[in-house]
Amino acid sequence: MKVLLATQKPFAAKAVEGIVSILTEAGHTVEKLENYTSQEALTAAVSDAEALIIRSDKVTGEVMSAAPKLKIVVRAGAGFDNVDLAAATARNIVVMNTPGQNSNAVAELALGLMIFMARTQFTPATGSELQGKRLGVQAYGNVGRLVGQKASALGMEISALDPFLTDEQIVAGGARPVHSLEELYANSDYLSIHIPALPSTIKSIGYDLITKMPKGATLVNTARKEVIDEDGLFRALEDRPDLKYVADVMPDIYDELTKHFGHRVFATPKKMGAQTAEANVNAGLAAARQIVDFFATGNRKFQVNK
Repeated sequence: MKVLLATQKPFAAKAVEGIVSILTEAGHTVEKLENYTSQEALTAAVSDAEALIIRSDKVTGEVMSAAPKLKIVVRAGAGFDNVDLAAATARNIVVMNTPGQNSNAVAELALGLMIFMARTQFTPATGSELQGKRLGVQAYGNVGRLVGQKASALGMEISALDPFLTDEQIVAGGARPVHSLEELYANSDYLSIHIPALPSTIKSIGYDLITKMPKGATLVNTARKEVIDEDGLFRALEDRPDLKYVADVMPDIYDELTKHFGHRVFATPKKMGAQTAEANVNAGLAAARQIVDFFATGNRKFQVNK
């Protein structure tokens, strides 16, 4: 089978070497499309691909239409909103992600962003400590649980909301379960977001929720920018000069936010959650192994378009 490794932001050399090794040892051929600058380049490259490994690359219905042999797309990472799942399902293309491979990297970044904001972006102004503060975790999956556990080691009190977990599972993960977003936000000095961008979650976090947060609270978003109602965020920061917002996903209105709210707002220049050498390698190798297993045994364990 021909596997196309298509990455506008290439994997680390060590990851590419491992991906190619895993696939070729299993009898597949690998073609690389790295640092490409247009969707047209991707559309042209997939014409004879039977499998596709991507990172944040956009796999649209148009791309799939240009790939009549394509059977599987693996997104090396947890999020998969860059793939048109409906188009894939209509064409009987399996779409998978690699959950858990980037989790530690994202969790460490979330804690780093909290410290960065607590210390007033490392300016000379007096900051505060995380110890003794209350951390709310919205979605207690692979990343959220690690954030909670690491924050607990710093002396924070952890609460979590996850509709897909029982109270017993949340407690076993080291957090106090809560049962509504309103309760979570109202009782969190720091609120760490880990939900995907779905029709039900897009713009779900806005003025009403944010302004429920306690005095001096910080909202931390290492998930997706789309889950934030940016107009509501602006109004919340305007009405509550004690609140802060920090993100690994730059808001569309970032310039406006920083102009009005200065050091109360910060976003990384590009999505940095998975940008570690370890996560880069882990996700890439996992994607290659999943493709090998899919063609060898039909394993669809990580399929996301069921």
